[in-house]
Amino acid sequence: MPGQLSPIDTAKFVAAKRACDYVEDGMRVGLGTGSTAAWLVRCLGEMVREDGLRIVGVPTSTRTAELARQVGIKVTTLDEAKWLDVTIDGADEFDRELNLIKGGGGALLQEKIVATASDQMIVIADKTKQVETLGAFPLPIEVVPFGWQTTKALLEETISSMDVLGEKTSLRMDGEKPYVTDEGNYIVDLHLNRIGNARQLALVVNQIPGVVENGLFIDICDIAIIGHGDGRVEVRDINTGTTQEDRIEFVDTENLFRDLND
Repeated sequence: MPGQLSPIDTAKFVAAKRACDYVEDGMRVGLGTGSTAAWLVRCLGEMVREDGLRIVGVPTSTRTAELARQVGIKVTTLDEAKWLDVTIDGADEFDRELNLIKGGGGALLQEKIVATASDQMIVIADKTKQVETLGAFPLPIEVVPFGWQTTKALLEETISSMDVLGEKTSLRMDGEKPYVTDEGNYIVDLHLNRIGNARQLALVVNQIPGVVENGLFIDICDIAIIGHGDGRVEVRDINTGTTQEDRIEFVDTENLFRDLND
């Protein structure tokens, strides 16, 4: 890779690299979607090529599947794998209890299904994704296209009575057309600014007809690996209540991109 990584890319890289320590030979691994998860896929691909690591990946989006195949990771479906040893994914936000907002990349439904079908879920993120209270990042809601405007109106009515600071909603667009997920659905983003009770909001929103799933991941994440621009990583385990700090020796990342078309 030409040039030096920016601090934010360094943070993503070291978090992804540290997460590779949780992947062992023979594992079935859920592969997340997004820029940080892409670093993980590249790192695992290097281990497959250089170290002979044998794993089977279950991607959470078509673009992750394409990248995994490019770097040499064997890919299968969740139906074929049935259950996973670990899922490693990024997050748009996470709090101290490791509750998450996900779906900025539009893959929240597959991400949630894969994460909950795993013995362990690990989130990899840079320090900027940690917040005191969820909600600054818009909350994605996946909805079926049929009657989406009615669903959106019901969402607006619902959040008006919830413990949130903002009530604006917007249909996610892809140019002049609605953004379409891998499952053929739309996404309505809720601009809430602050979510006072994420658990309650997740339960209530999912009761609205037309809603497929929401981007709140509650009691799903086990470990957060937080990268810093200077190469430090924090490993926070919600089950043991421990936080460990490591440092990743920064290496030339050129070989991570050597076999990629882009």
